[in-house]
Amino acid sequence: MSHSIENSYIGELRTESTHLKSSNVIITDAPTDNNGKGNAFSPTDLVASALCSCMTTVMGICAFKNNFELPKSKAFVTKIMSSHPRRISKIIVEINFEQNNLTGQQTEKLIAVAKGCPVAQSLSEDLVQEIIYNF
Repeated sequence: MSHSIENSYIGELRTESTHLKSSNVIITDAPTDNNGKGNAFSPTDLVASALCSCMTTVMGICAFKNNFELPKSKAFVTKIMSSHPRRISKIIVEINFEQNNLTGQQTEKLIAVAKGCPVAQSLSEDLVQEIIYNF
């Protein structure tokens, strides 16, 4: 089996994950509401961010395969936690696209592939995914 990530617990509720192919590093820190310092992404922040990143990535792949350009975008992600059990209960993603010349059919195709992205399909059906697309 070939590993893709190495993760180390480095103390004080902090971890370091290294992407082995690129050597890129991500630090996580426990959030302040769960005994941490909140000085970096929490693991659940990364889950919420991964949903948004996956959606926009597959939209970019779709645009490339269908010979049109995906407009640049900026997204805002909100993660809502529940307490019993402690878990992500809702992720709100608002994706704001810059000026674009997309057709209605292209927009529909992009939304469809985003909804079917691997991260969205991997999350529990109990986790509410509220996605707002501003084309």
